[in-house]
Amino acid sequence: MKKRLLLAFSLLVTGAQAQSPDSVTIRKIYNEVLTNSPSYEWLRHLTQQIGPRLSGSEGAQKAVDWTKQLMEQQGFDRVFLQEVMVPHWVRGAKEVAYIQNGKQKITVPIAALGGSVATPTKGIEAQVIEVKSFQELRDLGAGKVKGKIVFYNRPMDPTKLNTFEAYAGAVDQRGNGATEAARLGAVGTIVRSMTTVLDDNPHTGSMRYATGVPLIPSAAISTNGAERLSKMLKDNPGLTFYFKQNCETLPDAKSYNVVGEIKGSEKPDEIIVVGGHLDSWDIGQGAHDDGSGCMQSIEVLRALKALGIKPKRTLRAVMFMNEENGLRGGIGYADYAKKNNENHIAAVESDNGGFTPRGFGIVGTPEQRAKAIAWKPLLAPYGLHEIGAGSGGADIGPLAQLGTVLFGFKPDSQRYFDFHHAGIDRFESVNKRELELGAASMAALVYLLDQHGL
Repeated sequence: MKKRLLLAFSLLVTGAQAQSPDSVTIRKIYNEVLTNSPSYEWLRHLTQQIGPRLSGSEGAQKAVDWTKQLMEQQGFDRVFLQEVMVPHWVRGAKEVAYIQNGKQKITVPIAALGGSVATPTKGIEAQVIEVKSFQELRDLGAGKVKGKIVFYNRPMDPTKLNTFEAYAGAVDQRGNGATEAARLGAVGTIVRSMTTVLDDNPHTGSMRYATGVPLIPSAAISTNGAERLSKMLKDNPGLTFYFKQNCETLPDAKSYNVVGEIKGSEKPDEIIVVGGHLDSWDIGQGAHDDGSGCMQSIEVLRALKALGIKPKRTLRAVMFMNEENGLRGGIGYADYAKKNNENHIAAVESDNGGFTPRGFGIVGTPEQRAKAIAWKPLLAPYGLHEIGAGSGGADIGPLAQLGTVLFGFKPDSQRYFDFHHAGIDRFESVNKRELELGAASMAALVYLLDQHGL
């Protein structure tokens, strides 16, 4: 009897929630996106017809032009470009690398890291020092490092269930490894790719040089290549590694953030942003990183418009430029908002891949977080259980200084770093339904933010 009463009460509560105006609208949003969304075909065009979109490249400009036209076709109230100057690094001819072990020459896959200098024209060949931390490198000292290639081989921690935590625990090797090695006289660095998967795909990414330190070339090596090099070093510490890369940094180039807007009907001066970054690395198609986030963001506005929902507040879809190697778009957009005294009450970013939605991370005051967390009963039926304190996103991060509450869309993270910054980040790696579920999740959150504020 007691179980029956509990079941009846549960059904009564569920029924009451199901009949609330917000829950009815959210159901309509999901129905619209899952039935009529063109976002997957948009992504197909962006990735397969335009392709890689590294800042300053021809592909990046094509993406700007096409995305502007796409949003104009949706009939948004305003579509405009916001100019930003961006870094212009080019990879050049494909890299070459091999392990020389006596008479044995073994080719391994590498990719120059974004921002790296080139090797000399003939490449670099030197003995290898393997380390797993900067402290280990410093303990070796210049006597053992000078004239060598430093091989950073600390893997992402597989015990971290949140793979972004694992990434954060390893990526310092990529970002600062060349500087730390150059201080001790190294002639180059090779960095284990940032992924938990063992494969032959090198994963590029951004690196930087400190002022006053020699600029030495740096490349990522595939995880299979790293495993092989490490094993061979144990057997023969005197082997050599050869690599050649042809990258260069050109003068900054003019580019743009692309912005589409639906004007608010009651509080037009309060702005809610939803966005992703339009640029991508040059060795794949940038499907998960971040073509998915861009197409989902445009779909948020399209779906709400298609349903005849007239937002109280102004909604903006922003395609940020240059997240990968400079963040000029995010910084430039925040500067634009500050200069124009715009009131951005909330910003939502999708830059974690087009996988199954799990929730949203929130950056704001405890009171603001509590209000958003109170929407859990409306969002949980759609698999959005992880709603609470977390990170927002790199591009919307600069808006925090203006008091904007930040929301980072959180899909399931287990497969993201299989593709991240690699040549296999292609259209076919994105699942249509997962992409659409993400867009609907973001649209539901934007709807609630618009209706109720923070």
